Amino acid sequence: MREFTVPAPFSIEDDASVVDSVFAHERSRPDLVVYRRATRDGWEDVRAGDFAAQVRAVAKGLIASGVTQGDRVALMSATRFEWPLMDYAIWSAGAVTVPVYETSSADQVRWILENSGAVAAVVETVAHSNILADILPDLPGVTTVLQIDASPEKVGAVDVLVDAGRDIADSDVTDRIAALRASDPATLVFTSGTTGRPKGCVLSHANLVAESRGIAASAIGTMLVEGRSTLMFLPMAHVLARAVSIAAFDRGATLGHTHDIPHLVDNFGSFQPHFILSVPRVFEKVYNTARQKAHSDGKGKIFDAAADTAVAFSKARDTGGASIVLRAKHALFDRLVYGKLRTALGGRCELAISGGAPLGERLAHFYRGIGVTIYEGYGLTETTAAAAVNTPDEQKIGTVGKPLPGNAVRIAQDGEILLKGGVVFDGYWKNDDATAEALTDGWFHTGDLGAVDEDGFISITGRKKEIIVTAGGKNVSPAGLEDSLRASTLISQAMVVGDQKPYIGALITVDAEAFPGWKQRNGKDESATVADLTSDPDLIAEIDAAVAEANKSVSHAEGIKKYRILPGDFTEEGGELTPTMKLKRNVVQKSYASDIEAIYSK
Repeated sequence: MREFTVPAPFSIEDDASVVDSVFAHERSRPDLVVYRRATRDGWEDVRAGDFAAQVRAVAKGLIASGVTQGDRVALMSATRFEWPLMDYAIWSAGAVTVPVYETSSADQVRWILENSGAVAAVVETVAHSNILADILPDLPGVTTVLQIDASPEKVGAVDVLVDAGRDIADSDVTDRIAALRASDPATLVFTSGTTGRPKGCVLSHANLVAESRGIAASAIGTMLVEGRSTLMFLPMAHVLARAVSIAAFDRGATLGHTHDIPHLVDNFGSFQPHFILSVPRVFEKVYNTARQKAHSDGKGKIFDAAADTAVAFSKARDTGGASIVLRAKHALFDRLVYGKLRTALGGRCELAISGGAPLGERLAHFYRGIGVTIYEGYGLTETTAAAAVNTPDEQKIGTVGKPLPGNAVRIAQDGEILLKGGVVFDGYWKNDDATAEALTDGWFHTGDLGAVDEDGFISITGRKKEIIVTAGGKNVSPAGLEDSLRASTLISQAMVVGDQKPYIGALITVDAEAFPGWKQRNGKDESATVADLTSDPDLIAEIDAAVAEANKSVSHAEGIKKYRILPGDFTEEGGELTPTMKLKRNVVQKSYASDIEAIYSK
């Protein structure tokens, strides 16, 4: 099977825009709780009528500030209620949102604002304002900078805009929205860039509406309804969090926001989401933290047996159902272990959606086995987030699901995955060469390698540009090995190497959160650093076991023969990771060239 299409049961009107639902909710069900806003006293309900009024008032302020139809407005903030408020207000003013990660450096911010031609920027903090102040002399087009957080020197951006727009008529906002066309750009999302300068993906209102309606038309849509809720904690600058937020809002689900990742479990407990959107690393962390705690408390054997039972119970669902013995073991561990894990996710989480990177098959079976099924999806910024997803009606663990309604997948002769449909962008901002390279007759070249089965389920096998060719001519995709290594409780990051080398090697970093517990369990000095223990037999034995497990998934020639434990982790601040936790391989290869060479030295 080389191609598979899922027809769209919907159409998109020429004048449709992603902001339409804000005012549709206001007219039809103004008391609908669309957001729960974090306050010092807990979570405060925000109703559709009140939210629409706030969006309108902020949009009027943008108009009063000189923002015209089609202008670009940058938005640099962590995940919080003001993010969608500003996003919808920018659209209501007829403008185009340019998201900027709150962790971006001054050089990255300068490039994005300069390349996009932004006329205004809304930032979150004093630190962000200071970045803008330093680079504004290089950006004469940016005439307005507003800060969301109030400070002794600044009034908060929302209050500033509401006050500025008091003399603007509501009809001015209505006219701006009416002038929008579905084909108009809604947002310029700059790819985080694992190599070179980030490229601005032009996503239209039609792209965002197609994504929202495609999700709604799938079985995932049954969760995105009034009375259901989700807590967004991924960066809203990332297209995945934004697209799913829009789909949930359109359907009437309630959204909350937090960027307090260290206290995420506490926030789950207070918010109690019905479903969660995340990336695999968070699911790995929840599992690894629980396993580490169990082992530290002397209950490691119980936890490991419970995990194996959950995986077996999930796999049995695909092969005729669990035996009586397996069901009995599962019921026992449900009382002892699984219930506590579900409580860690808020107590009423029914499912999760995973995207942004591959989810390990064992981890997917584990979560399904404990009663929180993770539905893995697949997409890129250029496809407005999800182009395919597993759903409650149609799921095959180990795949990323079938195309969303209105989209198609094709496998090229060299194995590359091509995508086509309503979610596929029209091109890169001011970059015709890159656009021509990425799009052929409407088919987007993803750069990923994979396959499509007879039912339309897509499997990812690697990245086309990340294929390692050993000195012996063996082609090796590093993704699967790296995913398996990161599943280890003790491993944080891994990068497989070996291009033009005699065998495959790996750089491995140790998880800073798991390391103290490991030292305690293994009788190591609590003050010892990773650098102190890189030759420790117990640490080596633990990493050896993880490497051996990873090697089970590949042939002998593709297996990792040697590795190097690094003294520190890869970080976004260090330049080795993108804001979405993807490896910048070229940076790692340059920064750790001597470590890579040491793998191959005799």
